[in-house]
Amino acid sequence: MGLHGFVNLRRILFLLPVLLLFFCQPAWAGNRVALVIGNSAYKNAAPLSNPVNDAAIVEATLKNAGFDVVQTRRDLQAIEMRRTLRDFADQARDADVAVIYYAGHGMEIEGTNYLIPVDATLERDTDVYDEAFSLDRVMLAIEPARQLRLVILDACRNNPFSEKMKRTVGSRSISRGLARIEPATANTLVAFAAKAGSTASDGNSKNSPYAAALVKYIGTPGLDLRRVFGFVRDDVMKATGNRQEPYVYGTLGGDDVPLVPAKETAKETAKEPTREPAKEAAKEAVPSPTLRSEIRRDYELALQVGNKDALNFFIVQYPDGYYASLAKLQLAKIDAEEKRVAAAEKARQAEQEQARLVNEGAQQMQLAKAASDLKAAQEARAAAEAAKETAQHQAAQAEQRRVAAETAPAAKNAAPSATGQPQEAKANANTKVAALPNPQAPVPPPSPAELAKSVQTELRRVGCLTGSASGEWDAASRRSLELFNQSAGTKFDTKTASADALDAIKLKPARVCPLICGSGLKRDGDRCVKIACAAGYFLNSDDECEKRKVRQAPSARLERREREAAPARPARPEASASNKPEGGGMPFMFFLP
Repeated sequence: MGLHGFVNLRRILFLLPVLLLFFCQPAWAGNRVALVIGNSAYKNAAPLSNPVNDAAIVEATLKNAGFDVVQTRRDLQAIEMRRTLRDFADQARDADVAVIYYAGHGMEIEGTNYLIPVDATLERDTDVYDEAFSLDRVMLAIEPARQLRLVILDACRNNPFSEKMKRTVGSRSISRGLARIEPATANTLVAFAAKAGSTASDGNSKNSPYAAALVKYIGTPGLDLRRVFGFVRDDVMKATGNRQEPYVYGTLGGDDVPLVPAKETAKETAKEPTREPAKEAAKEAVPSPTLRSEIRRDYELALQVGNKDALNFFIVQYPDGYYASLAKLQLAKIDAEEKRVAAAEKARQAEQEQARLVNEGAQQMQLAKAASDLKAAQEARAAAEAAKETAQHQAAQAEQRRVAAETAPAAKNAAPSATGQPQEAKANANTKVAALPNPQAPVPPPSPAELAKSVQTELRRVGCLTGSASGEWDAASRRSLELFNQSAGTKFDTKTASADALDAIKLKPARVCPLICGSGLKRDGDRCVKIACAAGYFLNSDDECEKRKVRQAPSARLERREREAAPARPARPEASASNKPEGGGMPFMFFLP
């Protein structure tokens, strides 16, 4: 071997480890691209409220996770969806990891899954081949990715198209939800929001239960995808009472495959190759003072914004630790409030439906069903209110402990120094620090006016007070509390507002005092409305619509009265000489009237 060949051999041996390192990177280490689609504004079916919101939080999560490209498309028509999938396939050719997230309507026909654009009509079952996109077509868009392909479908909702769709062949099957799939390509996962053959829930909040759980875990650095979807499954089943079970189809190899790389550098690994895992985990679990200060600042900012998106973004950025637990408690409080509002609205609708059936004189079976529905809705509202109180109490207690723990070091630093001045005050003489309230201080009792206003507000809610909650305990307030006593069977003193009366009224989930409408009014659900009569009818003194009598012309009425008043008389003949009968008899007489 010549000198030139020896040099080339040395170069090859030198570059070999570099090439091996390049080609043997884990699946998350390369270029990562994602396509996020949210279809809500369907033109030929009822619109969906959550998919656009779900797409927004998934987009933010993937961007925070460091994806190189995150394309987001909303309310795609068929031609736009076709162009979007084609363009994304071009980007996936240069990527190591390709992800597609879709939220919207989907359906299954003859074992094939389809994603539905917003302009689809689907009058017949065969229209799906022309107006929708098969899952196989969607997976072609991510097939060029070199190491990992992931499709996430939050499209297992109850599909309205299948109900009105005409069947061209009676044997063609259309089932609920989506059909099971087995990816043909290695290192490919397809995640369903609900198991094959079942439907997913939209939930009662801004985001679906599946999307809310997904963004909590998918951006966690170093967390294997199989564990990510396992945690998502647990959260969704808990949120839906085990009615919805997410499912993942496809397999991966034995190594961990996180979507986001772990926060570890090659330099640290080279320095300490024999570091014990337990000590390393313990060291990473305790953040530095600077990092803890940043986490605290971000948490307080999310708390100040006060909505679910801000708290979810914080949890995505800091998924573990003390502040993550605090953020989850704040999220639980917001969820409990949203569920309470939804339960209260359902109870109100059930009460209105019962009142409508009573006014229309419905059958006894319908009234019994309405009463049962109202009772169930009222019980659900009471349970939601109790859950809200518990969540609020837990979040408040945790926040009090946090404030107390963070203000304790400040108080210690403020201890007097040898010069008689506090150390921190001496070091920061020109800095003004606002005093924090003591969370352990007892809450002062409300004033009589505040208590009266609270009782009046609750009396209005249960239908016993029609006036305003002014805080002045007047004669109308006393009458309303007396009416509550009569309707609820209580015996509170009506001369003044009391805390016991307030607590008792708060326990009533619905109207207690009957709705009494004045003259000319009738009940319409939970309010009084004016009685309207049809044309030709008028409202009489009994609040009933009575038909008006037809008026006649004055001359016709006068003639009719004269005919009715004049007595019937016999005709009177006229007397004359020529009318005398022969023989000297009595003459004929004509009586004139």
